[in-house]
Order: sequence, then structure tokens, then C-alpha cells
Amino acid sequence: MTRFARTLRCSALVLTLSVALAATAQAATLTVAVAANFKAPVEEIAAQFLKRTGHSVKLVFGTVTKLAMQIEQGAPIDVFISADAHTVDLLQSKGLTAEGTRFCYAEGTLVLWSARPGVVDDQGAVLERGQFAHLAIANPKLAVYGRAAQAVMEQRGVWQALQPKIVRGDSITQTYQFVATGNAELGFVAKSQIYKGGWLPGGSRWVVPQTLYSPLKQDAVLLRRGMQNPAAREFMQELAAAPAQNTIREYGYADCAAH
Repeated sequence: MTRFARTLRCSALVLTLSVALAATAQAATLTVAVAANFKAPVEEIAAQFLKRTGHSVKLVFGTVTKLAMQIEQGAPIDVFISADAHTVDLLQSKGLTAEGTRFCYAEGTLVLWSARPGVVDDQGAVLERGQFAHLAIANPKLAVYGRAAQAVMEQRGVWQALQPKIVRGDSITQTYQFVATGNAELGFVAKSQIYKGGWLPGGSRWVVPQTLYSPLKQDAVLLRRGMQNPAAREFMQELAAAPAQNTIREYGYADCAAH
């Protein structure tokens, strides 16, 4: 190898290392609090974000009530992805959000689901028949989807009658687990938990008409702590961009302007 070739090769190696080191230096970490119903989509979005930018996303899941409490108590969270708009309103009223950054990223759908075929009919009449031992819902005091489930049962006139059979999960994730494991014969879950580009195989379900509960319009917002983190701002842009929105739709969410 000639001296010129060796010099050229060395220069190329230095350039490659310099680019790699620069990319590493620019990579950052952000923490995102996420409503439990959005777990599967946001994990995909965060993985793509890491691949594209090098920024790591730490995801914290829970009910909006508990997550909001953590944010109010000063938890190191940069972005909040809520299951509703109301909780974002509350945080905004307390000066905990960055002005002009909130937007509706999806609209959720409530489904009455059983892991066993033939349990849930396509009109939800199983609720009136009451021929089951346990019905799982997310705790209405903590979870948006739990409040929607309560509203549905009140509309159908079965809320009081079914009280002895209702088991409450701390979140929609735990509610899903109750039904998936058979500890509850049926339960109200988020569509995104049993849908990805089509219904997942097995079980039976009733897609609850949205006339029976308030629209599940879900807002995301940059928190004040995240204002100093460029990666957090970039993640907000990622969530609103077409690739992420396509992922969100694959999990059965509707566009915010759809209803």
C-alpha cells in the first residue's frame, strides 16, 4: 500500500470515528409518561425514533390520574401522552406544560371483550343477561377507559345490578390481563389491545358505539421540564408525523378529526 493510500485510509477512518462520536454526543434521553392504553403503539414509535435519531426514550406507563400526580410532584418527565384532554387541561392550568405544544394524537375506542369465543355478542346483550361471574373494568376513579366503561353500563341500565360481578384493574393493562388469563370472563378494554391491522385471532367482542360514552380524544403535551431537552421537542414532532400516525391507526385508533 502506498503512503498516499495509507494516508487516505487513515483520514477516512478518522472521519468515520469523528462522525460516530458526534452522533453519540448529540444523542439524548427523554422520559415520556404514557397512558396505559397506548403502550404497544408508543413502544414501536419510540423504537423507530431511537433508530432514526439515536435519542433514547424512557417510557413510564400508568393511569392518567397517577401519572398526573407524579408530574405535579416533580417527577423527571419531559412529555405526557394522555388518554384524554381533561388531564392535560389540569396540568396546563397549574403551569406544568409548555405553551402551544399540546395536540390530539388519537381517538380511542372501547370494546367489550372475552378471550373465549361466543361469550360476547355483537350487541352487548351479554351485559343485560348477566350470565357471568366476573366483568373486568379499569378503575373509573383512575382510568379514562374505566370511566367510559361505567358510562356505557349506566346507559344500558346495568351499572348497579352488575356491581357484585365487577372487578377493577388499576389500569387498562391490568384489566386486559384479567380477561386474557380467564380470571374474568369478559371486560371492557381498549381496542388497541386486541387489534393490529385487523382483529387479533380468538375471543369474542362488542365494539361499543361511541354514542354510549364521551369521545376518547387523547392529547399529548410537552412538559415544562422538557422545554430544555431538544430530544423531547423532536419526539413531539415524531408523534405528530405521518409514520407515527400510520402506526397509531394500525392499532385501531381513529384520527382526532374523524368524529
